[in-house]
Amino acid sequence: MIKFFKNFRKDENGAVTVDWVVLTAAVVALAGAAYTSIQTGATSLTESTGSFIEGKNPSGE
Repeated sequence: MIKFFKNFRKDENGAVTVDWVVLTAAVVALAGAAYTSIQTGATSLTESTGSFIEGKNPSGE
């Protein structure tokens, strides 16, 4: 029984899996934060461009 516990303690396969899960979750969270930032900036730029174009005369006069 003691040998079983010693082998269990030395086995690192589960630890590697946990590391990958944590790393993947961090990458997904970072991608979500980047998407939110880009979406906010794009919306603001679109609104500003629309306001600028709205005041222009299409005939150029």
